[in-house]
Amino acid sequence: MKTYSISEVAKELNLTVYTLRYYDKEGLMPFIERKASGVRMFNDADIGALKIIECLKSTGMPIKEIKHFIDWCAEGDSTLQKRYDMFMERKAAAEAQIEELTKTMALIEHKCTYYKTALEAGTEDIHKNKIEITH
Repeated sequence: MKTYSISEVAKELNLTVYTLRYYDKEGLMPFIERKASGVRMFNDADIGALKIIECLKSTGMPIKEIKHFIDWCAEGDSTLQKRYDMFMERKAAAEAQIEELTKTMALIEHKCTYYKTALEAGTEDIHKNKIEITH
């Protein structure tokens, strides 16, 4: 089985070595094996687990709650319902983020059109009779 160094994993996941050490310190990587010298050895499954951790973080999930998930995984099948419920909550959070970003994008697109039209006309005066969205 191929193993990877912490710096290789950091590069693969676009993280810092410091972040990976922090995750380990916070108990998010109890599955990582170490050499006798203490050097962390990562495998493909570990990288997959770290991708899940990063996914959960991107939904705004706090490290403490991610730790609960890691603990539930270690406990096995008795926590399947908890893990399912957690991912359903994360799905709802991600859907809310998408909705908010969609609104943000609509405003940004409006402002791009506004400024493009003003640039083409050489003035904002062409928009004087229109209601301007400012926020």
